[in-house]
Amino acid sequence: MFDLLPVLVIAGAVVGFVAALLGVGGGFIMVPIMYWVLAGSGVTEDIALRTAFGTSLLVIVPTVLSSTWRHHKNRTVVWRVALILGGCGAVGALAGSTLAAYLPSEALRVGFGVFIIVIAFRMLVGIRNEGVIADWALSPRTTPLVALGLAMGVISGLTGLGGGALMVPALVLLFRFPMLRAVGTSSAAIIFTAPGGVIGYIVHGLGVPGRLPYSIGYVNLAVFLALIILSIPMAQVGARAAHAIDGRKLRLLFVVLMVYVGLRMAGVFD
Repeated sequence: MFDLLPVLVIAGAVVGFVAALLGVGGGFIMVPIMYWVLAGSGVTEDIALRTAFGTSLLVIVPTVLSSTWRHHKNRTVVWRVALILGGCGAVGALAGSTLAAYLPSEALRVGFGVFIIVIAFRMLVGIRNEGVIADWALSPRTTPLVALGLAMGVISGLTGLGGGALMVPALVLLFRFPMLRAVGTSSAAIIFTAPGGVIGYIVHGLGVPGRLPYSIGYVNLAVFLALIILSIPMAQVGARAAHAIDGRKLRLLFVVLMVYVGLRMAGVFD
């Protein structure tokens, strides 16, 4: 297992940068890398995929804490919205991770890929309108935020993502947030969402045979440590970069990365 750690350290650096740059937890890169590395080393698909989901959510927590601090200093976090989304997301993530413990791994893998592709193409809508959105955040009503938070949380628990893949497009397209404000607010909300999923993957993975050494349920501590070594400092770099890139280019980058990963996980390149 330890021969895999250098690959995971590099992956953690990439994840930290991208997470802060795009306002996501970084799971849409981290989950596939962990899954491919673990499955390629002989771990069964069921264990590899659920370990990737559970460990991804744990890595996301310190990563988004780091990036959120930078976004907060740049005044792009709408805390009222982030707290509502994050609190409801934690409840949904616990439910989603519980469901993931009983679904077939093939369904989870393909579902992960399809979800990423759908969100990517939805995110593509409105790129030309980015420039006309005022650089200030509205104050959305609580009810739609609660609904979005719960939905985001369930998907987070099912896929090992922080939920930013749903939150960022929703804040931009439904609530008319400017891109940078959506990125900052999404990062803050994920701080609260991810732990709900972590708890679910720990509880439902206890006692399961075939898990990797140093695992607590479906969360592997050795993989977690390898991933966070560079993810936290690189999150600071990514958050700085987010404020130096045009919003339309940022959104396009988001789409390209998600389409590739989604197709790969759905088995298109097999």
